[in-house]
Amino acid sequence: MTHTYNISGMTCANCEAKVKSALLALPDVTSAEVSRQTGTATITMEKHIALSELQKAIGEKGNYKITAEHHSEATEQAKSWFETYKPILLIFAFITGISVIASFHGGQFHLMHWMNYFMAGFFLAFSFFKLLNLKGFADSYAMYDIIAKRIPVWGYVYAFTELALGVAYLINFNPLITNAVTFIVMSVSIVGVLQSVLNKKKIQCACLGAVFNLPMSTVTIIEDALMIAMSGVMLILI
Repeated sequence: MTHTYNISGMTCANCEAKVKSALLALPDVTSAEVSRQTGTATITMEKHIALSELQKAIGEKGNYKITAEHHSEATEQAKSWFETYKPILLIFAFITGISVIASFHGGQFHLMHWMNYFMAGFFLAFSFFKLLNLKGFADSYAMYDIIAKRIPVWGYVYAFTELALGVAYLINFNPLITNAVTFIVMSVSIVGVLQSVLNKKKIQCACLGAVFNLPMSTVTIIEDALMIAMSGVMLILI
């Protein structure tokens, strides 16, 4: 995508060069054309970069200010967020829809059946993507998980644990054990996620393995928290 921005504060060729080098140093920026005569910068980027990040980059080089020219920053950020998380949003939509349909029996919706089917779909789908590149997942997982950091083999075990939980929910194997294991495993997993997000570490989320380059964010927290909450509710209702 390419956007044109207004930049104030450029008074000479050196200013122009400094602003251009600052923009080109940003990840995802592929080209930048800067003009002090028009006070603009035309930036081509692989994905949308927040205006605040652009301002921080050029602000470190001098007293420059950047503003959006012909696009809505809020709209572009929303588009960028959706494009980034589209894979996980689509997976959740498919799992939710299929599990809702499967939970209707005799014209009635059964909550416990829905949660069971949803958990089965979740673990089977997510373990599938992890197993596509097991080593890549284990390496990514070890960057933030509190157990995998100390015991790298846990990343490999975790992928198969998710697969086993998916099968267990699908066949309704011993709900007490299945939900208890889910509650414990996901509770441990969310600790590393929370630490990474709160510390604002820019690392790859391993929830979909190494297939998709998803950043660690509140979406990952919601995903883990949902599994913890649902397994907890199912433990209570058993």
